[in-house]
Amino acid sequence: MADCIFCKIAQKEIPSKLVYEDDTVVAFCDLEPQAPEHVLVIPKKHVESLLALQEEDKALAAHILVDVIPQLARDLGVAEKGFRVVANTGEDGGQTVKHLHFHLLGGRSMQWPPG
Repeated sequence: MADCIFCKIAQKEIPSKLVYEDDTVVAFCDLEPQAPEHVLVIPKKHVESLLALQEEDKALAAHILVDVIPQLARDLGVAEKGFRVVANTGEDGGQTVKHLHFHLLGGRSMQWPPG
């Protein structure tokens, strides 16, 4: 998507503080962190939201959830005490960028309900 800010970050057209990158995924620090550690994990492929994932995206989604997020949690030092992963979907879900992204938040006690 030509006008997608996250696609531009993934393609390094917009600078960001990358904390992880591989062939299919990038992770970078959130510009408005809501916790001491707040990283966004995005696929390089443009997928609008969780609802837009297709059969062909199963390996990508599994890679993000099974490989990338747990490794980042360890790397950021939040795995042992705990962390939260959020994927806002749609307007009422609070999704402001129409590109699938996971918020990894940690470094403080998370409250419930979240908001």
